[in-house]
Amino acid sequence: MKLLVDGFSSKITRVRQELRLLAYLSSIDLSSRTLRFLTGQLTARRQEIGTLWRRLPAACQALLALAHLRCGDTYAQLAAGCGIGIATVYRYIREAVEALAALAPSLVEAMTTIRAKAFVILDGTLLPIDRIAADAPHYSGKHKRHGMNVQVLADPFGRLLWASPALPGSTHDLSAARRHGIIETLADAGLKCWADKAYQGAGGSVRVPLRGRRKRGKHRHNTIHAKIRCLGERAMATIKGWRLLRKLRCSTNRITDVVKAVLVLHHASA
Repeated sequence: MKLLVDGFSSKITRVRQELRLLAYLSSIDLSSRTLRFLTGQLTARRQEIGTLWRRLPAACQALLALAHLRCGDTYAQLAAGCGIGIATVYRYIREAVEALAALAPSLVEAMTTIRAKAFVILDGTLLPIDRIAADAPHYSGKHKRHGMNVQVLADPFGRLLWASPALPGSTHDLSAARRHGIIETLADAGLKCWADKAYQGAGGSVRVPLRGRRKRGKHRHNTIHAKIRCLGERAMATIKGWRLLRKLRCSTNRITDVVKAVLVLHHASA
């Protein structure tokens, strides 16, 4: 009799979890392909480490990670929604982010795809973080706030191709591009690159707006340049569409993994 009761209770628990899953699915603006992709990665990870039992199935764990990354839901909200502890939610999400980050391509690996493009658009963005004034390395004088600098490469249509590891917000865009080896890698590939005035002096194949008042044709050149470069804002919008990246509250050491995870999920859903 006890076995029947335990089995019935387990069935009720699964039904409740599935109902919560459906409720969360309706609030996340991602395709089911993304959920299936992450579920497959987590299932493979569980098999690899020999997990015998988890409080939630891999599909629910994938949903927690997507809700956190895409909607910015807190650990407390997710824990209440799925009936588990906050510490368990934290472990589930961290495991999912690390599994995704391991799949992210390096710049050299991404060049296989990038070389097929007519040109690329390079731009930098600041991911805001919750830091105090004492954290000087993370303070951006340009944006007047604390954050992490991320360099982004987009194709001629503004589609996101690659995102760099995160650096402290005080890092200049040109310095960040050089540290990541972006300029040298594009120059070696003979690939043209459009960038804004923050990359003045980059050299190589990087094209930037003209400076100086007396240069003939400057206005026309800069207008055409701006029309091409502005398409890169679509890639920025793609990144900021993941609401967690609009205000990061995690350790700065984990932000690179979060950016890589978002990049992998974006390509998986494309």
